[in-house]
Amino acid sequence: MSLENELEAWLQATPYVGKLGLCLERVTADSLRLRLPFCEQNTNPGQALHGGVAASVASIAGQALTRATLGVEAAPCHTTAIQVSYLAAAIGEDVFADARLLRRGKEICFVDVSLETAEGKPIAHTLNTVRGWFGAAAEARPKITGDHGHSDPGKMGPHIGRMPFTQALGLYVEHMAEASSRITLPYLDSNASSDAGVHEGAVLALLDTTGAMASWAETGPGPYKASTPSLQAQILGPPPAEGLVAFGRLIARDQTTFWAAVDVATSTDMTLVARGTVLYRILT
Repeated sequence: MSLENELEAWLQATPYVGKLGLCLERVTADSLRLRLPFCEQNTNPGQALHGGVAASVASIAGQALTRATLGVEAAPCHTTAIQVSYLAAAIGEDVFADARLLRRGKEICFVDVSLETAEGKPIAHTLNTVRGWFGAAAEARPKITGDHGHSDPGKMGPHIGRMPFTQALGLYVEHMAEASSRITLPYLDSNASSDAGVHEGAVLALLDTTGAMASWAETGPGPYKASTPSLQAQILGPPPAEGLVAFGRLIARDQTTFWAAVDVATSTDMTLVARGTVLYRILT
């Protein structure tokens, strides 16, 4: 089987990739291109591409290029760390992801990913550190204590899960008040990776949304404009096949900029799956 055919088969076997509608355009020894056709389901209101979708596409591109570089025996592959810079909004248009291999190690690849529209407008840029597990079992991960346990979704919380992409994921805002947030992600077949665990793209989307909501929990609703300039995340291993919960808390803010920290854990026993920070901007 050719490299292109193998990657296409792997992508097609990944439910979350099918959910997004992502497809392979081309692949070489050290680069590849994916295309994300516009789909209302992947958006926020106003047909703007959800930041979690952009992060998902970048992580999939990095995974795919690592798989192409290290070989299928490297599976499962997962993104141990990612830095996402959001450069502009994609509004009702296709998006392309170009992944470029920066360096190959024995089991780790460093990948640069750029997202842009068909007209060449930059949408996002990421730096991915992707690990191949070569069939090894993940080691035990730490547990966290969660948060205060209060449940107050506030005025905005009930509306967040009704936006196109968050509704498709099944996100549910349990708490969104006093500069903190708690959002759950159910385990759905359509959110799964090729090995049946929750896809790391869905984990990144949960982390992105939870950090943003912690910022909104500080300001409350209003006639504001908002966006995520950047996101940093570390994923501790291939996510398990179960529901997740994310805890967001505002660390600092100034007039327009908000820094939020997020922990993502399993819903059953609070095993840590991922953690990161979200830089958010809310403008009057």
